[in-house]
Amino acid sequence: MSAVSAASRNDPARAEEATSAARARARERANRRPFVNALRVTFAVVVLGAWEIGTAVDAAHPNGLWIDPFFYGRPSGVAAQLWTWITSGTAQGPLWLQIATTLEEAFLGFLIGVALGIVFGVALGRVRMLADVFAPYIKALNAMPRVVLGSIFIITIGYGIWSKVALAVVLVFFVVFFNAFQGVREVDRVMIANARILGATERQLSTHVILPSALSWILASLHTSFGFALVGAVVGEYLGAIHGIGLVIATAQATFNPNGVFAAMFILAIVALTAEVVLTSLENRLIRWRPNAITDVHI
Repeated sequence: MSAVSAASRNDPARAEEATSAARARARERANRRPFVNALRVTFAVVVLGAWEIGTAVDAAHPNGLWIDPFFYGRPSGVAAQLWTWITSGTAQGPLWLQIATTLEEAFLGFLIGVALGIVFGVALGRVRMLADVFAPYIKALNAMPRVVLGSIFIITIGYGIWSKVALAVVLVFFVVFFNAFQGVREVDRVMIANARILGATERQLSTHVILPSALSWILASLHTSFGFALVGAVVGEYLGAIHGIGLVIATAQATFNPNGVFAAMFILAIVALTAEVVLTSLENRLIRWRPNAITDVHI
């Protein structure tokens, strides 16, 4: 039940006031959006412009440069590299195929990691004995360098897709697990006690009280976990020399092509931002019922 609907049942005047406030906030957001977008574009133009100019002008530098494009590339070179990949493909094949390979690995790792993180996070958050027994093992695994795990997965699973998926799962699992675990521990104990008094079973407590209350914690972890899944897939491709954006980055690095490295990073950034938009929309829909949910402020 929303704050507006709850107020309308008790006091029509308060309901009208709440509705007016909500409309005022919506107008403020709409009026502020063009200014925010203009600042975003201005920031990007300033940074890219300074980068481009810095690679071309500096009389005091032996090569006439502030920024050496041999190491740092230049925006125009990155754009040219992207256009070459789009029109002619990469050394590994069509660009869309490299993106699709990375997305497939990241998406599988994301789904599996989220599912395992929620299940284990809720289980250990609900059962104190499980948390006490497995806590040192989880902490030890979380402290292990992920690059080492990537090498282990390649050795044990092979160079195929599943070694990359496994690394993405590990990166996602711990992010979701700790958020789900903490979300379960933060559930209002009075609410749980009241549900038990009303005759709720343990299953009903989990599905109707604990999981909805911990949902904001879990959803918050999804914003970063897909990025970790993408990193896991790319690192796995980089280590295992399989088709994907990771191999594109490795090839650009091996041929001293910084424009290629930055172009691949730009593609990953676009993919991550697209996923962020989708996850934000999902979060707003799932927590719309919360009267105190703040859905108009995002990072």
